Amino acid sequence: MPKLTFYNLPDEKKEILIQALKREFSRVPLFEASISNIVKEAGIPRGSFYQYFEDKDDAYFFILNELAEQERYNFLSILRMYDGDLFETAMEFFIRLCNEEEHFHFLKNAFLNMTQKIESSFARRISDNSKNSENFRATAALIDRSRLNISSEKELFHVLQIITSITFRNLVEAFAHDLSHQESLENLKMELELIKKGLVREMPTT
Repeated sequence: MPKLTFYNLPDEKKEILIQALKREFSRVPLFEASISNIVKEAGIPRGSFYQYFEDKDDAYFFILNELAEQERYNFLSILRMYDGDLFETAMEFFIRLCNEEEHFHFLKNAFLNMTQKIESSFARRISDNSKNSENFRATAALIDRSRLNISSEKELFHVLQIITSITFRNLVEAFAHDLSHQESLENLKMELELIKKGLVREMPTT
């Protein structure tokens, strides 16, 4: 995480540095990003960068975690807007991610160069991997369970994990194959509909 000197910066200087980081990490993935470009864009000496962050990775994951926290808040807001309908929420959340111009290229670089650490910092922050976590409890409290064929908190946890995984996998597919928003949305909708209907056909008894 950033050093105390970063948090002590005046708001204007902090925002200039944050925007410089976002531009560089939107231009290229983390492993190609240049500290030289960042400090030039921010108008600071290279040495100052290391007064604020341990290294390039530290700066990157600060931006990623901030974005993930913002998207988690957005997910919960959408869930409230759709009165706890998890499927409608997943669709709307996906649409907003695809149309998020400010963060689109940052997300594209992150998802197409996914590592375990990046996944942990983003996807799991939105849908935490522990059913005892505060994030899961906050989300579970908003879900309309009467719409779901589940009987326990554990099942709800796994339903949320499945839908989150499908949503993010379709986002990766959209990025990787340059799918149109409409095509990627139709793919997601089809998969969510399959889950809603169930995959096992009732066979007639003889």
